[in-house]
Amino acid sequence: MQEFIYYNPKELDFPLSEEILVTTNIEDTKEKNFLISNTKEVQSELNASEIEFYINNSQDSVSTKIENVLKLYEIAASKYDFAQDISYSEDVSKQLLLITNSQEEYEAFAACIKPDDFELFSVNEDIVKEISGHIGNLTVIVDDEGKDVTLNVSQIVWFDAKQIGLNQSGTFDPNLSSVEEVVQTLKENINEYSYKKFTTYDQSICQYHERREEICSKCEEVCPTVAITKDDETKTLGFSQIDCHGCGGCVSVCPSGAIDYAPSNKESLFEMSKFYEETHPLVVPEKMNIGDLNLSLKENVLPFAVEGEKFLHEASFLTLLQISGSQVIFYSDFISKGSGDAIRIVNDIYQAKYGKDAILVAMNEEELQNALEEVSFIEGSEFNFNQDSLKKREIFSHRLQKIVGDEDLGEVKTGEHVHYGLVKVNEDKCTLCLVCVGACNVDALQADASDNTLRLNPSLCTSCGYCEVSCPEADCLTIERDVIKLEPTWFKESVLAQDELFACVECGVEFATVKSVTKIADMMAPLFSHDPVKERSLYCCADCKPKIMMQNYYDQKNKGND
Repeated sequence: MQEFIYYNPKELDFPLSEEILVTTNIEDTKEKNFLISNTKEVQSELNASEIEFYINNSQDSVSTKIENVLKLYEIAASKYDFAQDISYSEDVSKQLLLITNSQEEYEAFAACIKPDDFELFSVNEDIVKEISGHIGNLTVIVDDEGKDVTLNVSQIVWFDAKQIGLNQSGTFDPNLSSVEEVVQTLKENINEYSYKKFTTYDQSICQYHERREEICSKCEEVCPTVAITKDDETKTLGFSQIDCHGCGGCVSVCPSGAIDYAPSNKESLFEMSKFYEETHPLVVPEKMNIGDLNLSLKENVLPFAVEGEKFLHEASFLTLLQISGSQVIFYSDFISKGSGDAIRIVNDIYQAKYGKDAILVAMNEEELQNALEEVSFIEGSEFNFNQDSLKKREIFSHRLQKIVGDEDLGEVKTGEHVHYGLVKVNEDKCTLCLVCVGACNVDALQADASDNTLRLNPSLCTSCGYCEVSCPEADCLTIERDVIKLEPTWFKESVLAQDELFACVECGVEFATVKSVTKIADMMAPLFSHDPVKERSLYCCADCKPKIMMQNYYDQKNKGND
């Protein structure tokens, strides 16, 4: 299979790499398989419209253009290789529900369809009580003179649709486009509706999954549909890929990295970022139509095409920033809650270190042109390392540590949707029971058996608070929330508490900390004060405790028989 194809009816005024098949005749592409093409006119596994955008607008020299066009094909191929966005399909019948209170709207829709296009039902929106399911399998409950009636349909058309209709896939609002466009979409969906997997999930580091109390459910809060739901009884998340819009907002607010973006996961972003050394990355989400833009890309500006617009977080931004050694332009007409917090945090860090913003946000063409004129390299900001297999927080910590170095740059406040924090422990009250260590699934809290210490790496802490609610001691563990200290100690394990081990008074085996044994003994000693053996058992290991209790029982029994 020929991997790369460049098709344009007009000839280029410079040559492309031999690895790219160049043609001005669409017939040359027929009945052939391609991996990456520059246009949707050619059938290929992935269309990379950013290639044509770069060719038409870049001010790079011819030699640099030749090199960068090949690079853009290779970047797209890398994205394709690492993508985990598996395709699925759902059977869709002709059963269609039209929801409207207007006879004019009904007639406008009916005029655009033929009698055999759909099995059409119609209800007034006033009687709609509940909608559940997904495209191909929608359940609508309506109020029929005081009785609930269930309608089973495959798709819904709702003029000026309310939120209960938009939560799941399968509802279409003609007021957002046109009746004609909606009818065309409805027809295309019949028989087989295709959708993709947009998210992956690692429950082992999820900060909601099976915890005793709800500490985090940010992903469910920001999801605009029912693609993510939570079960408050079992503390588990449910994912419906068919209802997912693919925006990626859940990814950027996930504190631990439990949710990742299937089309461009963290491994994919890292591999793609490697191509941007000594360039100015221009991040462009798929929804931004760059084909119609006519502006000047100054030298060294290279598009970085992504599918969604909301999945980028502080670790992914910092990866691209440090590998490129440049400011990054983010061209999007909408900034998600998580990405917005991440941009502000990273910009505050770069202002503290370099006196410049890291990420230049452009929300329209005018702002984009201004950002393209402003973008520059940041001297001394280049850095890279092998971050494969590292978690989201570990990547950000390692990269941030390089920025801070040996300096004290003050502190950065985090935000409503992206949290960092500093665990503090009252050592006098801590018994080193290590419940907090068990509660932390991002490895910020660790126990060191070599010196009997409880340790914290604050740069990994998500400030979730589960250690705080899990600690059995009153007023022992607290968290200073929403802060990142830009100083060397932030990245080093600090000792929160330390104790000596207590040796069993019978066998001499060390079995617990002095503080924990003393605490239990102080609580139980008054109850056991009449019995020296029971009192001594408080200072015995698990093996010796029953032994001395049983020995005392037989001694007392034998004494009574004498």
